[in-house]
Amino acid sequence: MNFESDVIQAQAGDRHAFVLLMRRIESDMYGMAYNILQNDDDCADALQETMIQAYQSLSGLREPAYFKTWVFRILINKCNQIHRKRKATVDMDSLHYEPSTSGDEYGQVELRQVVDQLDESMRVVVALRYFQDMQIKEISDCLDISESAVKTRLHRARKALINMLQYSGEGKAKLNESY
Repeated sequence: MNFESDVIQAQAGDRHAFVLLMRRIESDMYGMAYNILQNDDDCADALQETMIQAYQSLSGLREPAYFKTWVFRILINKCNQIHRKRKATVDMDSLHYEPSTSGDEYGQVELRQVVDQLDESMRVVVALRYFQDMQIKEISDCLDISESAVKTRLHRARKALINMLQYSGEGKAKLNESY
């Protein structure tokens, strides 16, 4: 079945179509939530709250083609709410940094670790663009910022990533030279 036709069916009250839609994008949603929250329990809460709000607000979606972008916007808002609440309290586990490891290959793991070190605003646009394959316009709509702001954040993120990767490479080279 077509993605847009499932959205239309879900808007008409077909719960099964809504569940299918959520299953199609669930892993992408989890990846995005983890990029922001970096905590499995918080990710689960964000996904659950997002799915509930999306189901309750589905009739308000005007353009079925933008379903995924619309859901991601809800998800990012939920993640930001959880993140703000979490910042108000200090959890001992949050004092220890554990980067995400979603890939099996060393290079993917290292890149993911470096991306996780970016500021949240840059980390989110990088994740949406490169991990979720969203276009600049979709990211702009999802985050409710201008397309030029998205491009600026991506540019800054790329520069920061290059600097971090070069620094880590230099550190390894210096370490190897000392032996």
